[in-house]
Amino acid sequence: MRLCLCLLAVCVLPSLAAKDMIRTPLDVPMLGELEEYLAQNLLFNQKNRDAGLADINQKPGFKALIKKHGIKLFGGPVIGKVTPTSAVVWLRTPDAAEVKVVAQPGNIIGTARTSKARDFTTEVELKGLKPWTQYSYAVTVNGEPALGSLKPSFRTAPTRAQKVKIDIAFGGGARVNPTKEIIWDHVAKTNPFAFLFLGDNLYIDKPLERNRQRLYYYRRQLRPEYQRLMSSTAAYAIWDDHDFGANDCAGGPDPFKPAWKVPVWNVFKENWPNAYFGGGEKQPGCWFDFNIGDVDFFMTDGRYYRDYKKGTMLGPVQKKWLLEKLKASKATFKVIASGTLWTEHADKGGKDSWWGVPKEREEIFSLIDREKIGGVILLSADRHRTDVYQIKRPNGYTLYEFETSKLTNDHTHGTKKEALFSYNQGNYFGHLTFDLTKADPELTFKCITVDKGEVYSLTLKRSQLQKEPVQTSASNTEATKLEPTKAKATAGVKLWKFETGDGVHSSPAIGSDGTVYVGAKDKKLYAIKTKILGLAKSSWPMRRQNAEHTGRVK
Repeated sequence: MRLCLCLLAVCVLPSLAAKDMIRTPLDVPMLGELEEYLAQNLLFNQKNRDAGLADINQKPGFKALIKKHGIKLFGGPVIGKVTPTSAVVWLRTPDAAEVKVVAQPGNIIGTARTSKARDFTTEVELKGLKPWTQYSYAVTVNGEPALGSLKPSFRTAPTRAQKVKIDIAFGGGARVNPTKEIIWDHVAKTNPFAFLFLGDNLYIDKPLERNRQRLYYYRRQLRPEYQRLMSSTAAYAIWDDHDFGANDCAGGPDPFKPAWKVPVWNVFKENWPNAYFGGGEKQPGCWFDFNIGDVDFFMTDGRYYRDYKKGTMLGPVQKKWLLEKLKASKATFKVIASGTLWTEHADKGGKDSWWGVPKEREEIFSLIDREKIGGVILLSADRHRTDVYQIKRPNGYTLYEFETSKLTNDHTHGTKKEALFSYNQGNYFGHLTFDLTKADPELTFKCITVDKGEVYSLTLKRSQLQKEPVQTSASNTEATKLEPTKAKATAGVKLWKFETGDGVHSSPAIGSDGTVYVGAKDKKLYAIKTKILGLAKSSWPMRRQNAEHTGRVK
């Protein structure tokens, strides 16, 4: 009993300080009038805390507004579950309806029905599609066109064998904020294949009120800016504290206690077309994985089972899932996404981040080191700024973390001096390009803002994200790697760097072709190719000025 009371105190009581809605002005066409009706009838004058559309959609006032504005869709379309040969179109109707989606080319048809059981949402599946192909589509509801002037299209995923460039966008911190919803149009301009919602996708903070949770989803999904983006972009979502429970909450180890956890999970499932949701009915949660071509994504749930006393963010079932998935992945790049920071420099001394569970964090990172799992990057959200961190690994390669969480929020957190990059001005999102067309594939991170456009960019080669360099022969005593960076040869300027598998206590040697040879404690001799053309052709100081040790020897 004491445990349950503790969890309720952590997760529920802070919700009393939840922020009020930022209301859409009444004079905004359709949205102002409709939002006011929803707020009054679904929230302020609603006693049923499990209420949804079925509790209001038969009322004369609601029907009058639907008719007045010609509303056929009450949310969506949103693209989801995209594979090389299939995709789903998620949507919500104001009442039970027959829905039909027709995609071109090929006249691909999918049908479904909405009902009260899922708050009038459904997923229309499109099958028999071709890999990495652009499709336009139309939607009808009860036989009537439902998209108005919207002309959406989407692209299927590439196969793992296809060497292409893949663009995704990501972020968190997306309180429904009418004056800031323009962010979705800015994301759309970058034409991402997918958008990763990393938590605080809405600021609800009322885990006992399903009526409020549903209302906040309706408000976002009815925004035209959001519809323009998500009707052509695949959505993948996890939650964080403000859309799961309340500020800094930890759900605890029991899948079904506190009692509000499963109902919150059910509302989340209604509103996102994820591939799957944790371990299903027996092990609820929002973790899942998917791939886009040869890039694997692992979306983690750091709230449902979080228990600092037990030292866990994930709980045993999810941790086992993540470790097994990581170990099995053969993808060029692997992306592990979290709602909160990975870095040891996290805010609050790590009390609301992975640094608060150092043993479990180290289990994940040690697996990457031990199993030589290359190509891993970390994504996170939560703090209202954009950060880039390096996480140094003494027995592995440096991990890079990209954090961003101020899509629409007004509130800002201070920048971090420990980060490679830290930015908090205005509103922004993260953008990743995976270029699989190159011999040494690359990923590029960009921070893109509403007011200034791109303010930061960092490119990493796949060869930088690997514990061991590429072997030149069957022998394990010599390894070769191309120079990772370029710079002008100026005294005192670092030209490049290279990480060996262990410490180096010997002096390097330079070959006549410019190759640098160095031995390490991992019992390997590294041959590092550089752009140096050969040995020095001028005198340089050394003991006794012995010419036999310089490039002047004949």
